[in-house]
Amino acid sequence: MSALTEPAAGAAGPGGSAGPVGAPATESAPGYRSRHTLPLRVEALRQLKRRRTLVMGAILGLLPFVLIVAFAIGGTPGGDSDGDGGGGRLNLMDTATASGANFAATCLFVSAGFLLVVPVALFHGDTVASEASWSSLRYLLAAPVPRARLLWSKLVVALTMSAAAMLLLPVVGLAAGTVAYGWGPLELPAGGSLAAGETVPRLALVVAFIFVSQLVTAALAFWLSTKTDAPLGAVGGAVGLTIIGNVLDAVTALGSWRDFLPAHWQFAWADALQPQLEWGGMLKGTAISVTYAVVLFALAFRGFSRKDVVS
Repeated sequence: MSALTEPAAGAAGPGGSAGPVGAPATESAPGYRSRHTLPLRVEALRQLKRRRTLVMGAILGLLPFVLIVAFAIGGTPGGDSDGDGGGGRLNLMDTATASGANFAATCLFVSAGFLLVVPVALFHGDTVASEASWSSLRYLLAAPVPRARLLWSKLVVALTMSAAAMLLLPVVGLAAGTVAYGWGPLELPAGGSLAAGETVPRLALVVAFIFVSQLVTAALAFWLSTKTDAPLGAVGGAVGLTIIGNVLDAVTALGSWRDFLPAHWQFAWADALQPQLEWGGMLKGTAISVTYAVVLFALAFRGFSRKDVVS
């Protein structure tokens, strides 16, 4: 038996024992190191070359330019025609063309509620289920790649790609907005402004919180991906349950129960766009999101370790 093979499910190992695909052999082959199986760079390259990754990156990269064209055609946002005579409370759309920083914040505002949910659900929900749908999962485990190692590799790559997707949008928005509208202070929704030098750290904080708030969707999609052989089922299930969470948060009759919904805190990053930085809402949202995510990730690892892999 070569150093890269392991007995199939139910077959006797070198020491005469039998075990499921992906289970550690009782006697390792010479030179075998489980931590060297499925390196992160290999998994990252596999995922980067997939068409859905390229399409999602193109969509996020083009969105700022679509908004610039829309503003050029429709005129300066926040005018009197559709509003309240100019005397109402400012919001991010009203100040979208004030500077490149405002435009980047607007890109995050229009996409955080749903658009950024899609790549997170896609990268996590498609990662394991797609291997099962291609009937390649059992061959990965028979390489032998330990089950925990396989999940960790796929999870780290999915989280990295999700973070890159969330970073791509504001970076492109900031660059394109600066070219289109110039570099200047960040006009705040509640009035006032931040100096140009403070805008990048504040926007970085916004992106970081959005990423943390999406960990629930990531964990849910990843858990579903270990339970089904249908990638679209895992992705669609995560997106659907996220939408249900948003709907429940809109039910004011739930009162304080909504505080336990991750969706209730998804726009707490607006506290970062205040003259005085406020942490209360973001800290509560982070605690809720991380708690749900840890539980769901643990369920994914526990369930997959006991799953009978036949695909």
